[in-house]
Amino acid sequence: MILPDPGLTIWLYTPAADMRCQIDGLAALTTRKLQETPHNGALYVFTNRRRTLMKILYYRKGGYCLWSKRLERGQFQRFTERADKVPLNWTQLQCLIEGLDWKNMKKNKRYDR
Repeated sequence: MILPDPGLTIWLYTPAADMRCQIDGLAALTTRKLQETPHNGALYVFTNRRRTLMKILYYRKGGYCLWSKRLERGQFQRFTERADKVPLNWTQLQCLIEGLDWKNMKKNKRYDR
């Protein structure tokens, strides 16, 4: 189970990934393309070319975990950044999973305490 952690690092791989890859293939992609160590506790998010399938690879308590979501309708948000990896925070990841575009959402003013 993926639980929110304030110190959690989340990386989105912006190019399309081959979704035939499972844990070993995505771990190799993380090492080769993202220049990251896949067992460092971070979450690595991958989508397919049509943006209808998402996989999240992470390492927890001695083993890899792979979470996936396939959309029956619609697509996941498109990213136009030129970089291969984009950092996300927990809220952005949740918006991505739920199909919300956080870049165009209006944030209401709040009092700071």
